[in-house]
Amino acid sequence: MGGRRTVIVGCALVMLVGLFSFPRLLLGSDQTRVKEMIQNNCAGCHRLEGKADSRFNLKAPDLIWAGSKYQRSWLLRYLTGKEAPLYPKGYRWLHHWGASSMVVAIGLHMLQTFLYGAYKKPREAMWMVGVVLFLVVMTFAFTGYLLPWDQTAYWATQIGINMVGTVPLIGDFLSRVLRGGEMLGALTLSRFFAIHVLFLPAILIGGIALHLFVLRRVGPAGPWTDDRASLGSETFAPRQVYMDAVVIAAVFLVVATLAFSIPLPLTDKANPSDTSFVPVPEWYFLFYYELLKYVHGPLEPLATWILPLCVILIMLCWPFIDRNPVRNPIRRPVALGSGLLFLLVVFGLLGISIKNLYAVPRTDPAVAQGRAMYAQLGCVGCHRIHGEGGAVAPDLSTIGDTRPDRAWHLKHFRDPQSVSSGSFMPKFPLTDQQLNDLTSYMLSLKRAT
Repeated sequence: MGGRRTVIVGCALVMLVGLFSFPRLLLGSDQTRVKEMIQNNCAGCHRLEGKADSRFNLKAPDLIWAGSKYQRSWLLRYLTGKEAPLYPKGYRWLHHWGASSMVVAIGLHMLQTFLYGAYKKPREAMWMVGVVLFLVVMTFAFTGYLLPWDQTAYWATQIGINMVGTVPLIGDFLSRVLRGGEMLGALTLSRFFAIHVLFLPAILIGGIALHLFVLRRVGPAGPWTDDRASLGSETFAPRQVYMDAVVIAAVFLVVATLAFSIPLPLTDKANPSDTSFVPVPEWYFLFYYELLKYVHGPLEPLATWILPLCVILIMLCWPFIDRNPVRNPIRRPVALGSGLLFLLVVFGLLGISIKNLYAVPRTDPAVAQGRAMYAQLGCVGCHRIHGEGGAVAPDLSTIGDTRPDRAWHLKHFRDPQSVSSGSFMPKFPLTDQQLNDLTSYMLSLKRAT
């Protein structure tokens, strides 16, 4: 009977992991958009379904970008033989909020385990496996960050890999392995994809199985009361199964509500030349993002690898550091104080980071889109902005001051010769939205005040 309960719990956990970790195996990409991306110079170097050049058997970053915005289930097509309808972007957002819920769930579980002293003998191994599982979940978050291949994904991953490179002796080797070379590109994307959807899920499932095995061997810790003999016992089913099902359903309902009610649009497509972009990590990395601001120069390795390594080692060895057999938190002032101090630092840095983010004026989305359109159209080849670009056409560094009329810019972009006689600027087939975005960017280019 005990073995059956373990199998039931294990299957439920695996199903939850699959729900939030494997959507990209069930969500393909819209065929029309993929064909468009292939036609836009992707097929020359990248192979897709055995077609095009066979030198690179990789998915192109542009195809990943298209697939992250246009998602289609091939599973329904496989089962029914019919084309699946184009799913709304909410399914990608479901993955996003599902990842956050996993971080919250494992964080609360570890906090409860620490508070109850459930890491003490004979449950040291179970705590250590739990710490490893926590690290695996955070690695899930890091490796999945790159897959949408937008600006935030590219630059946040670039920063993360550069931090790995600060580790002495092996840092350069590790960063090259992660990148797949000197530069972050298609090889990096394919490696992160493989790590995210193949290796990490296997490690996570194995870790969960080991965690449950140790639990069955040593038994649950239960409450911290000394008089455990007076406590009754009951079977796992039906009461515990019912409570677990209610909690799982509630969590899924909250995640689904967030996913389909709060839009999470991607930023512009990854642009390695746009060094002005400042990425902001997910909320569960914000405390570390804030910490990095306070450490510079020769002390930088202290924050990039020394401090994280020390925290991980302390967490792993904590059952052997706190050898007091008493589990009541009131009678464990040193352990309780250490835990509260750790939480105070983490949430203090998190609060400061959130406050600073809201204090910074947000860039108008139209301006950001216009900047991306400016780069995409190759305007930098002729025009110069703040010293960067060609000198063939007029300098646009302060065009917002010299030409503040929006109507003039719109007319100029539609037909340059109509407002500037003799102009050699070509007509670009832009939509009204693209014209407005490009105009907003031009009007934002003003003298520094």
